[in-house]
Amino acid sequence: MLAAIPSASVLGIDGHVVMVEVHVSHGLPAYGIVGLPDAVGRESKERVRAAILSSGLEWPLQRITVNLAPAILRKAGAGLEAAIACGVLLASSQLPGGALDHTAVLGELGLDGRLHHVPGTLVLVDALARIGVRRIVVPTDSAREAALVSGVEVLPAGSLAEIHACVKGEFPWSDVPPPDDEPWTPTDVDDGPDLEEVRGLTSARRALAACVAGGHHLLFVGPPGVGKTMLARRLPSILTPLSNDDAFDVTRVHSAAGLAPAGALITAPPFRAPHHGASGPALIGGGSHGRIRLGEITLAHRGYLFLDELGEFNASVLDAMRQPLEDGHVCVARAGLSVELPADFVLVACCNPCPCGLGEGSCRCSDVQRARYRRRLSAPLLDRFDLRVCVGGPEREDGPGESSAVVREHIERAQLQQQARLDGTPWRRNADVPPRQLPRYAPLSDDAATLLRDIAEFRALSARGVGRMWRVARTLADLDGDEAITDVHVNEASVLREEIL
Repeated sequence: MLAAIPSASVLGIDGHVVMVEVHVSHGLPAYGIVGLPDAVGRESKERVRAAILSSGLEWPLQRITVNLAPAILRKAGAGLEAAIACGVLLASSQLPGGALDHTAVLGELGLDGRLHHVPGTLVLVDALARIGVRRIVVPTDSAREAALVSGVEVLPAGSLAEIHACVKGEFPWSDVPPPDDEPWTPTDVDDGPDLEEVRGLTSARRALAACVAGGHHLLFVGPPGVGKTMLARRLPSILTPLSNDDAFDVTRVHSAAGLAPAGALITAPPFRAPHHGASGPALIGGGSHGRIRLGEITLAHRGYLFLDELGEFNASVLDAMRQPLEDGHVCVARAGLSVELPADFVLVACCNPCPCGLGEGSCRCSDVQRARYRRRLSAPLLDRFDLRVCVGGPEREDGPGESSAVVREHIERAQLQQQARLDGTPWRRNADVPPRQLPRYAPLSDDAATLLRDIAEFRALSARGVGRMWRVARTLADLDGDEAITDVHVNEASVLREEIL
């Protein structure tokens, strides 16, 4: 007898629908699984068999063939095991025929028959909903996450025995646990580090506000102890909440990585800070044999990636980020497998001016050491930083600056101005506006246009550098509440894009 149950598997950050077909026929007892399962999938026989027996049900002593369609798609993980078990029960007439029609099943099985949470539940349910599936059986631990997808009836189950009883009508399906009272955020901005603790550093603070308000990449350069990292670590305290669409995108990414909170949208922009020893695949993403590991740039999607000690990262790793910084996505290609991953993030970095960190005047490094250090930060990478600020440290007379709450209010007003100006366009922030559209969405006054042209000629800026300075000037005007970009804003944008290293 044949049974077919829809399920899904994760590849990258997307769910792919898999039709689990189970055929039970006469012959010597055997079990075979086809359809490009990974090692975990090939091991499913023992877990499925033990789960069925532990649930008080019968394992058919016949020839069992499981096909995971489409056959050309590699399937990873154990999330198909509950569907395989239900297929065996249907094909062996332990469940009434048609009982699971138009119903998908997700879940990993324990040897005792319990259903365990499946990483990526949100993207799996979303993929099934897109093909018209409206009833989905999921583990109880995954029910709240599955319920984030609208238009789907979520049927929670704690075990295979519970699925068997509910499908046969012996017990009603359990209710989905209620959602959290408060949306989940990665940090508590009210109790965390505050910008008020940073003394002085006026230009650096201004650059940090512009970075968040307009989505501009930011680099702090200075000797150790002047406050570069201290300032950058306070960036989460001035972040504004994500829009509903962005929150869903971020939650999808973290769900696929197995990092999503249970049953809540991530409403705060991600802030990722990998160590400088991170490898290329760890930062960019990679994997093999059908399993794609998300890199830090994807986990920072719609958020911020903080690289402290930028000069200590491997040069090839840093240069690999150049394309994602421009495109907003990264294509991870392996033999027989190519996956496009989102990587729309803002890069914030800190580094020393040289290996010893003291910089000009007090530097103890040799010419060879300085040259080797600077080669790690290629000119094309540095050109992608909209804001490049040399941090010299606070003076004794400097007092505390504005608090994070006050700065966040300025940023919110600036972002509202951007949203009103860019409404109806595919761009969300000033940093997203393409060069050819800048005259329309960020017009310059006559004095500002003349000054920008003179600065570009004097500093021999690339076309990309001119565009980035122009966008920063627009953001500075938004922070000041000005409708027009003046020569004051262009001059400040030039000051905040220093020639460094």
